[in-house]
Amino acid sequence: MGLATFIGGIHPFEGKELSEDKPIQVLPPLAGEEMVFPLSQHIGAPARPLVKKGDQVLKGQMIAEAGGFISANVICSVSGVVKGIEPRLAANGAMVDSIIVENDGEDRAVDGFGEHRDCTKLSKEEIRDMIKGAGIVGLGGAGFPTHVKLTPKDEAAIDHVIVNGAECEPYLTSDYRLMMEQPEKIIGGLKVILQLFDNAKGVIGIENNKPEAIKKLTEMVKDEPRIEVCPLLTKYPQGGERTLIYAVTKREINSSMLPADAGCVVDNIDTVVSIYNAVCESTPLIRKIITVTGDAVANPQNYEVRLGTSYNRLIEAAGGFKTEPEKMISGGPMMGQALFSTNFPVAKTSSALTCFTKDEVKAQAPTPCIRCGRCVDVCPEHLVPPLMMKAASAEDLDRFQSLNGMECVECGCCAFACPAKRPLTQAFKEMRKAVAASRRK
Repeated sequence: MGLATFIGGIHPFEGKELSEDKPIQVLPPLAGEEMVFPLSQHIGAPARPLVKKGDQVLKGQMIAEAGGFISANVICSVSGVVKGIEPRLAANGAMVDSIIVENDGEDRAVDGFGEHRDCTKLSKEEIRDMIKGAGIVGLGGAGFPTHVKLTPKDEAAIDHVIVNGAECEPYLTSDYRLMMEQPEKIIGGLKVILQLFDNAKGVIGIENNKPEAIKKLTEMVKDEPRIEVCPLLTKYPQGGERTLIYAVTKREINSSMLPADAGCVVDNIDTVVSIYNAVCESTPLIRKIITVTGDAVANPQNYEVRLGTSYNRLIEAAGGFKTEPEKMISGGPMMGQALFSTNFPVAKTSSALTCFTKDEVKAQAPTPCIRCGRCVDVCPEHLVPPLMMKAASAEDLDRFQSLNGMECVECGCCAFACPAKRPLTQAFKEMRKAVAASRRK
């Protein structure tokens, strides 16, 4: 039987060897350090501040509460004093209202922080409340509030809880290091989720370029009747939600559907670890594992860092730049966000800081389409990018929609495969934004 996979996809240079064999380093916060907590670190309504300037706060204290059903709490990662609430730069280039806390260096925590709890005795409602209280969202990049994802309309219809260990984005290795260093928390967190879904089995999907992780987790779940490891063919974007569901279950979903409509719940490796920390160890989401990598970085490394820490601190910890970077990306090279500054905080949806030299990012001018069809072959959503590009060039929103352009997941496969170097993905992103804006009118 072959490895689980999907139709389409590409094989970009992986770049994971820069950091994959280096254990996670804990980067503690510094006394006097300014910690910045954006109120929008998730999909949905911004969180509402619960503190004001001058307030003393503790590690593990909720400083902003969910601002609606689709929203998430914000938890302070240090003890200190609130210096203000003001707009600050986020990784997407936007100014976002943020709570600024000056770390007092004492690391004082709320009562009960870090206490072990027997999670097997908890009710489903208690588990969901703890996940919500901890401020957990999808940590793979999307940032959808996890307590909402784990509350589908038909709980009994969920028959697959899929843990996304594909980590198909080039250069990123934080999930791999978690699989190697904290597998017991991954399994423990998955067991907590399975307590919510009586009819489900747990599947940990891991690409076959991570044989040690597959071996380790397979051995650890051999006596778990409801959990299995599913080796996946290494191919980008195997870690996409739709492609992963298809690879594991052969069920297809589109943009009008949720994974729950296909009987699935999908969570990222770090999300599952965070669920374990919150439910079993009374530790809310206050930290993130970040890959600092790229050929411009002196010492590529994965760091466990408190939320709110400046990315400048991560660069310093990695030894700075050995060569001036030509391009810096929040995330990976395929789906990350290009940066004009690193003066922004680590947030819940942060995953990596990838820095490239000029030699790695040589720009090539686009030329006319040669109708080779490579973009069609690699599209995981079975779209026809040349026709979509024609509609985008004409700014024809109706035509773009009729070509199922809103099914595009912006994975970048088409632009990567294009020998003419046409900016396909960029054009489709703009068209999708324009269509979404027109629908709101």
